[in-house]
Amino acid sequence: MLAPPWPGRDHQVGDQRLFIRDTPPTADGTEPALYIHGLGGSSQNWTDLADVLSHRLSGQAVDLPGFGHSAPTTSYTIPALAKRVAAWITMSERGPVHLFGNSLGGAVSVYLAATRPQLVKTLTLISPAMPFMDVRTSSQSRFLPLLAIPKAERIATRAMAALSPEQVVDQVTTNCWGEPDGLPEQRRIEAIEEVRRRLTVPWNSEAYVRAFRALIGSFLQSYLPGSSSLWRLAAEIEAPTLVVWGKLDRLVNVGLAPQVGRTIKDSRLLILDKVGHVAMMERPEIVGRAFIAMLDELKTRNYTGPDVTD
Repeated sequence: MLAPPWPGRDHQVGDQRLFIRDTPPTADGTEPALYIHGLGGSSQNWTDLADVLSHRLSGQAVDLPGFGHSAPTTSYTIPALAKRVAAWITMSERGPVHLFGNSLGGAVSVYLAATRPQLVKTLTLISPAMPFMDVRTSSQSRFLPLLAIPKAERIATRAMAALSPEQVVDQVTTNCWGEPDGLPEQRRIEAIEEVRRRLTVPWNSEAYVRAFRALIGSFLQSYLPGSSSLWRLAAEIEAPTLVVWGKLDRLVNVGLAPQVGRTIKDSRLLILDKVGHVAMMERPEIVGRAFIAMLDELKTRNYTGPDVTD
């Protein structure tokens, strides 16, 4: 029997309402962790990995603004989302944290680890949405023309309304899982209920379209002069990092994985067979073991975390 989604509640963080789920630790001496989901996802995406790691980590999973149960925001750029997450870490006084990010959440995590290093003890990136030139390699490329249309969220809303929650979940699973049939029925039922609720939220499509547009914008910025390039920021990361990718990732090509591993100074790379874009959902035990191996390695190096005197 799989664990149900961990309970959570709303927190007011400045002018932003964020929904945070807590995974209670199952042992003494655990360390704080924060999990950040991808585009269109939610804190529920981390249920199984947080469970696997509960004997080593006291986990929290955030719903990014406009997703899950969190309220919308005025800006969905990578820096803006990272600022919201940093504000929560600071307000909760749990930092530095073991930071986990998937897809869009991986891009946010890269930005945060580079610009607020005192908040991040280790970094785990699962198929992070790092910039790449040929977007045709992504199954999401078919949505790119939509971004050029004013009020594209209205079109997205109508398109979503034409699908049942079951169809939405099946489409997402086909895109995100290496082997879609591997989605446990319990997780499918939970995902359907979440989609059914989110289809009633007035800002659901707007948040998705604006976040997608901002993500593509970050791709373009990364190949222009300036300090906002995610690749340049990744090269500045000091936190020990684990990079995990699925060979069957249809959203962010696994060919990007070695570049991410080479760019981040203190990194380890794990590429998984028969896995797609959400390794923490598809193979939580393997991802958990890889993370624990990094922790054990760092212990032999007497690594205690970033300098937090600033």
